[in-house]
Amino acid sequence: IVPRELSASFQGVVVGQEVPEWATLITSQFLHGGWWHLISNMLFLWVFGNNIEDRLGYVKYLIFYLGCGIFAGLCQWFIGMNSAIPSLGASGAISGVLGAYAIRFPQARVVTLAFLGFFITTLRIPALILIGFFFIQNIVSGVASLQAAANMTVETGGVAYWAHIGGFVAGFILGPVLGIFSRDNYD
Repeated sequence: IVPRELSASFQGVVVGQEVPEWATLITSQFLHGGWWHLISNMLFLWVFGNNIEDRLGYVKYLIFYLGCGIFAGLCQWFIGMNSAIPSLGASGAISGVLGAYAIRFPQARVVTLAFLGFFITTLRIPALILIGFFFIQNIVSGVASLQAAANMTVETGGVAYWAHIGGFVAGFILGPVLGIFSRDNYD
């Protein structure tokens, strides 16, 4: 999404035009800024997403995932309505998965790589620590990006921190609403 164009698109849709800008709230979730962006998103989706899908079933999971992504895009748009910097990727939706995972599986541990100088090892750490670090880092960076934009009166870009934050909050709320704590959600 390009926030400035999304704002303009809410003026009205004319039949026969290209896909309306508001539709990019969905389509942008399937585009990425490069291989590293795609690979890192898919890694987090692989580690955390399957457990949430198991809890919701695939139909509710699709609704959950797209809903988190749409809310994430709207948060990024709301923070920078006049920004011309494109926002794309699955990060907002995957942040929603992390938000739901944090409340559904607070005791879970994940295997992660640890770099110790020239040595690499694996550690099993609480998922809540990893997810909490991700969320706090996005809050700090998101606030810093707002301050940088306000002080320098120029566009700051590269990471959609507010999409991550919005997606996380959406997952935290939507997960329980759609039934991540229920055992009868299999499709």
